[in-house]
Amino acid sequence: MATLPEKVTIFEVGARDGLQNEAHVSTENKIEFINRLSQSGLRHIEAGSFVSPKWVPQMADSMEVMQQIQKQPGVIYSALTPNIRGFELALAAGAEEIAIFGSSSEGFSQHNINCSISESLKRFEPIMLLAQKHQIPVRGYLSCVADCPYDGPTPPQQVANIAKALTGLGCYQISLGDTIGTGTPLRIARMIEAVASQVALENLAVHFHDTWGQALTNIYQALTMGIHVIDSSTAGLGGCPYAEGASGNVATEDVIYLCQGLGIKTGVDLDKIASAGWMITEKIGKQPTSRTSLALKSQHYKQR
Repeated sequence: MATLPEKVTIFEVGARDGLQNEAHVSTENKIEFINRLSQSGLRHIEAGSFVSPKWVPQMADSMEVMQQIQKQPGVIYSALTPNIRGFELALAAGAEEIAIFGSSSEGFSQHNINCSISESLKRFEPIMLLAQKHQIPVRGYLSCVADCPYDGPTPPQQVANIAKALTGLGCYQISLGDTIGTGTPLRIARMIEAVASQVALENLAVHFHDTWGQALTNIYQALTMGIHVIDSSTAGLGGCPYAEGASGNVATEDVIYLCQGLGIKTGVDLDKIASAGWMITEKIGKQPTSRTSLALKSQHYKQR
């Protein structure tokens, strides 16, 4: 029997990563969504993104959203920041943590942030200095840890080297992202082994998209290896504007249900998460992609 953690931390990315591809979602709906998530037992919620509205117009209201949400004690509200201007805006908005984002592959780095991997690391240095000055924790996203839509398979050692570089810059945690959702458990295991040789396991998180239906099996693999932080998106919302065909992140509801079945504590109320997911998907005219959410909804209607 595999050794599993007693508890995991769920890092909710639905309000940012989940909604950044949705053209028609109001500021009010975003605020209500985050407020509902805040009541669920989640302790980490990514609430906005301070990137150029030219590139991600859906996140142009992040300042308004972060200033108007009803913040709950014990919940950390974070924001994605690509540069110093983004950091300054996140600070003004009241973000308690920021995230920077880099790539494991050169092709994705060029398409996503218009520079090489080495250039991106240099760009992060002034942000890290400011964050240190203001005592703001910084999380590092690392995309394409399994495959790149432009370069093909990503060598595990390459992922490990960049994860080590981000840690060296001062990131307290590295979120390992299977951006196009093509990873399978054996490949994910080899990647985590390589990264764990350079970065302590307690400083790693996983961020899996479910394009090929492998996200939960990959999460289980990661759990057996000592990972205890999981990124997920309520209702399975999301995608990536620079990775055509990439589906949403693994659904928070599905992760909670998996953990319940494994006897792993999350501290998060499944029904409240599902309810928040039904609300936001109804507002944007979509169905949740979460199997757990759909099963709960079907059960709910049967009991009425």
